[in-house]
Amino acid sequence: MKNFRELIIWQKGMQIATNCFKIVEEFPSREKFGLSLQVTKAGVSIPSNIAEANSRRSDKDKLRFIEFSLGSCFELQTQLLLAKSVKFGNQELIDVTLALIEEEIKMIHGFMGTLNPDQIAKG
Repeated sequence: MKNFRELIIWQKGMQIATNCFKIVEEFPSREKFGLSLQVTKAGVSIPSNIAEANSRRSDKDKLRFIEFSLGSCFELQTQLLLAKSVKFGNQELIDVTLALIEEEIKMIHGFMGTLNPDQIAKG
């Protein structure tokens, strides 16, 4: 089993999560328990679920955690688009992070395609 820290999708997920913390530093303080918290939780969830997927033996279990990671990508994308529309946070960093999320989504879909569909269907 490959160390999850060697997975490019995990590394990209970590960059996304790191960017999330930098982005919310510039949110209004009133958002500390609102959008800021949701952005950081969704960002952290991406690499966390990829790491957890790597610990699973069956492709069915791996797929479940990879799907959680993918869902967090879409959730974070929505939250950052909202932050952008209300001009919260560093707008340039939000744009960079949105581009990273797009790359991550494509990579996650590719990773999902490597999983054994026969093993998944049997579960």
